[in-house]
Amino acid sequence: MCLGIPGKITEIWDAPEGGRFAHVQFHDAVKTASLAYLPDLQVGDYTILHAGFALTRIDEESAQLTLATMREYGVFDEREVS
Repeated sequence: MCLGIPGKITEIWDAPEGGRFAHVQFHDAVKTASLAYLPDLQVGDYTILHAGFALTRIDEESAQLTLATMREYGVFDEREVS
């Protein structure tokens, strides 16, 4: 099973060898993601990643609701969620 957990973009850059990338914050983890499919994402946007690629933009209200629901159903170890 694969969960689509919303993450917040904290940094974006264009790599010298080509490609647009971002750091995406998930609780206490930061992942690097390719923005090849969604190059117009901006810092502060929420996204869902799969296999290192940002696949969809999600608005902040939906992201927060999804995260709250996941917490409520025990998806996260509460020690990891701030």
